[in-house]
Amino acid sequence: MNIENQSIKAKDRTGMIDVVAHDTKTGEVVLVMNEPDGWDGSDARLLELQERFNAYVSFLLDGEMASEHPDLAGKPARIELRCAHMPDPRTIELLGMIRDQLAFQEMRMEVVVAGE
Repeated sequence: MNIENQSIKAKDRTGMIDVVAHDTKTGEVVLVMNEPDGWDGSDARLLELQERFNAYVSFLLDGEMASEHPDLAGKPARIELRCAHMPDPRTIELLGMIRDQLAFQEMRMEVVVAGE
């Protein structure tokens, strides 16, 4: 995968895109979201995750990605959540709902747990 870093500065990680990459095998633009912290299923943690996904989707749909990376404009998109730990059941349920909503926007989501 050809990886190109892109960061959007914010006080917290909500508005930060960790990595913008081009997967040359699938032709997809890949936005990587790194989650090094553990999952506790709390409302606050789920809200934070949902807000991060909203920021990633906005980056793709509002033209910011195409503006900053015109060579990747128009390519299919995938958001890849890279976790250090297996998500808890509440988080897994939320991720399923997010995946379904992304499908309506013709975006894919993939969850990768370290070591798995």
